Amino acid sequence: MKLVTFVDGGRSRAGFVFGSEIVAAEDLDPSLPHTMRELLSVLPQLGQRFTERPRNTASIPLDDATLLPAIPNPEKIICIGLNYADHAKESGSAIPEEPVVFNKFLSALRGNGDPIELPTASDSVDYEAELVVVIGKEGKNISESDAMDYVAGYTCGHDVSARDWQKNKPGGQWLCGKTFDTFAPIGPHIVSADEIPDPHDLRIQLRLNGETMQDSSTKQLIFNVPQLISYISQVCTFRPGDLIFTGTPPGVGAARKPPVFLQPGDVAEVEIDGIGLLTNPVVQGK
Repeated sequence: MKLVTFVDGGRSRAGFVFGSEIVAAEDLDPSLPHTMRELLSVLPQLGQRFTERPRNTASIPLDDATLLPAIPNPEKIICIGLNYADHAKESGSAIPEEPVVFNKFLSALRGNGDPIELPTASDSVDYEAELVVVIGKEGKNISESDAMDYVAGYTCGHDVSARDWQKNKPGGQWLCGKTFDTFAPIGPHIVSADEIPDPHDLRIQLRLNGETMQDSSTKQLIFNVPQLISYISQVCTFRPGDLIFTGTPPGVGAARKPPVFLQPGDVAEVEIDGIGLLTNPVVQGK
């Protein structure tokens, strides 16, 4: 199943994508939850119920829809640094013995087609394509063996990063460097976990103005999805809709000679096999 959050009649609605059409969850079945976070929690009970669009249901063309971030209000946006072996190598960093964890604020979240705004406080804004794990149920102290039961699905993510803030401020300002407004685009939709047999064998790419800058595979993940969920759940309780940005592959702008940073007028595309294509223009912010 593919799930989206879209604007219809001035309000936010959760919906299912059937080919080139969107059907609101409540139009498929009035008993279904109206919000994405609530809908994710009941996905396991739906099974194959909505793999095909039922007849005589109202729909809107996907191309005409205003899409919001697939999950517009996650409680937590958790991110992992240095989680690709080939990226750690290009950055000259040692392979971490435990996950490197930081987070982004909700104000950083954006959807497909929304602009990435370059802040006036930074001149070194970088791109990072990432697989994003979407949590589907509440859990704490989750074992690795049970962790995949907590995954509702996956989406594409872009961990936009102000390198000058991340690396050159006193003490290293990972949080500040990673969470400027608009620095967490996700989407365009969520693909349910049952459609991704192995999230650790997916091609992941970032293109900048049509040029491929990152091209790797989630096979390169140092800490896999169950390990990340189990590790983080020692610290905080996961809830439906929480997001885990799982790290980025090599090819980032800061590692290039000369460096390549985002500029007004750029178009960034994150594509992950089996999941989708996330596209965001880049503009100068205020």
